[in-house]
Amino acid sequence: MNYTRIVTSFLSSQEKYLILKRSENVKSMRGLWGGVSGIIEGTEEPLQRAKIEIFEETGIIENNIVLAKTANQMQVSSQYSNHGWIIHPFLFTVKESEIKLNWENSEYRWIGPDEMSNYKTVPSLDKVLARLL
Repeated sequence: MNYTRIVTSFLSSQEKYLILKRSENVKSMRGLWGGVSGIIEGTEEPLQRAKIEIFEETGIIENNIVLAKTANQMQVSSQYSNHGWIIHPFLFTVKESEIKLNWENSEYRWIGPDEMSNYKTVPSLDKVLARLL
């Protein structure tokens, strides 16, 4: 099986967690809700990629986030039989919660962990969040 290494970050503010709805312009998982995610390129450090993705997808600069927790990487199956994901999970608190979406996402919500089941999410998003709480 082939695996793609990705980061998935959750931003927290006032005991709520940010989820983003993937736009119709992305290559995979269109219309599903996820965390702030991106592919780790080459030998890039996962934490650095997480900070880049947070800025690109939400407009929040590094000075306005604080790393609260990391979790061990986890393997997740995808919708393809020969492919999966190796996810590096991160949880950040935000000082400012104004979100400016880029083209990768069409909507966002601040939700409690118990609300995750109300959304059609990327595979295992609830498990990724659970590892960080």
